[in-house]
Amino acid sequence: MENSLKSIGLTDGEIKVYSAILELGTATINKIHEKTGLERRTIYDVINKLIEKGLVSYTLENKRKTYQCSHPNKISEEIDTREKELDELKKKIPEFTGKFNSSKPEIRAEVFRGKEGIKAIFEDMLNYKENYFIGGGACIAKKLPFYWENYNKRREKLKVKWLNLARADLSKEEVIRGEFIETKKLPKDFSGSPSVIFIYGNKVANVLWGEEFFAFVIESSEIADNYKRYHKYLWKSVG
Repeated sequence: MENSLKSIGLTDGEIKVYSAILELGTATINKIHEKTGLERRTIYDVINKLIEKGLVSYTLENKRKTYQCSHPNKISEEIDTREKELDELKKKIPEFTGKFNSSKPEIRAEVFRGKEGIKAIFEDMLNYKENYFIGGGACIAKKLPFYWENYNKRREKLKVKWLNLARADLSKEEVIRGEFIETKKLPKDFSGSPSVIFIYGNKVANVLWGEEFFAFVIESSEIADNYKRYHKYLWKSVG
């Protein structure tokens, strides 16, 4: 339930207090304190926020407040509000994209680390009909097999073509295979390096498949075009 309530903007403290009141039915500050272990001052602050959000109400009897959760329909209303806000935000994406593109420098560089960073690069490659690789193997399939299985299905559905110049020292099992993937072997001089160059659109990524995934991405039409010409030359040279 905690992750679900986070999706409507509740903090960890708000979730703890809300869940405690929901389980208790009606609750005093003391009961909430026993249930959550939170300090009383914190509980007062959190309850006031929940009351402002319409998720909790209270009754006053003999100058003593007892708290109870509002009907869960209030959560449903909050979800509807969030969805409308997200729909409005989605409509503004083209505007944001236009401003993003107009404000970008001619050459842009970014560093990506870890699994999520590498995934972001692969997701971006789906936006381009042809991706080029120099020194590519099967690291993504080996190191992130579940992600690769799902990703490759989407790539094949979009008919994104891969032109892979694989290292000479890699066996057949160590080279990516699949629909819309063409592979040629590089000369032996290119063997041994765990670094791979990805070229897609106007971007060039130097990816290091070490213990921690690392990638340095340059965004420049001029640099990307030069790398594509280099890839084309190697592709023709290896026959």
